[in-house]
Amino acid sequence: MNQQQGPQIRFITRPQASLLERIVFFALGLLVLVAAFFFIGIALVAGAIIAGVFLIRWWWRQRKLKRETGDTWVEGEYTVVESAIVDQRPRDKQ
Repeated sequence: MNQQQGPQIRFITRPQASLLERIVFFALGLLVLVAAFFFIGIALVAGAIIAGVFLIRWWWRQRKLKRETGDTWVEGEYTVVESAIVDQRPRDKQ
């Protein structure tokens, strides 16, 4: 009896990296990791400085606005004009 075989799977393996290649890739990976750490640290410090500047500016504006509006008095005379609503429609003659 002739059995029909399905497609065969062949695994192609790459040759093992030499010791020198492993050391170079490890050093490059470590260099990228250290650079990423410093980049994130610098970005966080810059963000904190920018946030601090905005908060100080906001506080300064609020302080200035409170100072300007807190000490002002408006003086003047006024008269009350009739506060009741009056019906001014003409009456029908019947």
